[in-house]
Amino acid sequence: QVRLVPSGGGGSAQAGGSLSLSCSASGVRPVRYCMGWFRQAPGKDPEGVAAIDIDGSTNYAIAVEGRFTISKDSATNTLYLQMNGLKPEDTAMYYCAAELREAITYCRGGYFAEFGYWGQGIQVTVSS
Repeated sequence: QVRLVPSGGGGSAQAGGSLSLSCSASGVRPVRYCMGWFRQAPGKDPEGVAAIDIDGSTNYAIAVEGRFTISKDSATNTLYLQMNGLKPEDTAMYYCAAELREAITYCRGGYFAEFGYWGQGIQVTVSS
């Protein structure tokens, strides 16, 4: 049974600051699952933030590229998102997600609707 549980991070930061998120995955083998981070701000549509494929390749939304880094620790089945250079527009509820690689078209944030396993949200608030 796949279960994703936020295991740390989130909270508040000032613009230009940093935060990191982590998500513990059980029932997931990173070598078989695409994993990603998504976010939804109040009144806005959800958007893909970053995704990491089974081969370790990563991709990012244009809005966060160069500032955020997604990574995974296969030994502990933990997914991370390091967020640097935070901006007020990064304020949102962040979610980790996973799906079997063969079950999705591309391991990219834009395909978040194809991810079937989701963790609870982690609030990130960035003040100017």
